Amino acid sequence: MGALPTRQAGLELGVNIDHVATLRQARYPGLMDAHNCEPDVLEAAAVCERAGAHGITVHLRGDRRHIQDADVFRLREKLKARLNLEMGNTPEILEIALRLKPEEVCLVPENRREVTTEGGLAVVGHEEELRGTIGRLQESGIRVSLFIEPDLRQIDASIALGAEMVELHTGAFANAQGAAQSRELERIAEASRHAHGGGLQVNAGHGINYQNIALIRGVEHLADLNIGHSIVSRAVFSGLDAAVREMLRLMRGGA
Repeated sequence: MGALPTRQAGLELGVNIDHVATLRQARYPGLMDAHNCEPDVLEAAAVCERAGAHGITVHLRGDRRHIQDADVFRLREKLKARLNLEMGNTPEILEIALRLKPEEVCLVPENRREVTTEGGLAVVGHEEELRGTIGRLQESGIRVSLFIEPDLRQIDASIALGAEMVELHTGAFANAQGAAQSRELERIAEASRHAHGGGLQVNAGHGINYQNIALIRGVEHLADLNIGHSIVSRAVFSGLDAAVREMLRLMRGGA
């Protein structure tokens, strides 16, 4: 594994490639070692890197509905960009993360009946069960993010737990329109200011696409945007390289 690129000023892009694995598993369900099946998530990550993505995000779920154990270790071996592992707070996945040693872990809520992650992690009221996980990850040199709603109480609890980062759940913003979307955007902006003031790196993700990026990119203090479904969907028509480059152009203010 080579040296990680130096973080530059401005927004950086983490591409979530879970849905590349979703497509693979649609044809090859139940395979725990699917590296010979297509599409290959390692090849997808390499394309994203060449297109300029700063990081690769994958969610190793307890039900293994898309990303498999073999995927994350292959990515760890070959990836040049930083690896961000999304995971539920479970003993099984924690042990895998400690062996894997990604640059970053984002703790997310997980419900087997959900289509995708629904809402942010409930940090308030669950501090004790999170504290031990955060501590073990940090002792292994892994930076920890908590995927939370843009809620000041959740931010304060994240600060108190010593997490390095929060990722603000942008789903309500992405699903809203008109005045409601403006209110959600201000809620995100207020949360970003509050988290940054508390010493946290502020990331955002969920539902960000080629249209609403024009609004999200203006939020102060955001560092990383983790975007998956929209990029993979665009890639069906334009190719993955072009889809990543287009998102990066829009993040930088391109029309």
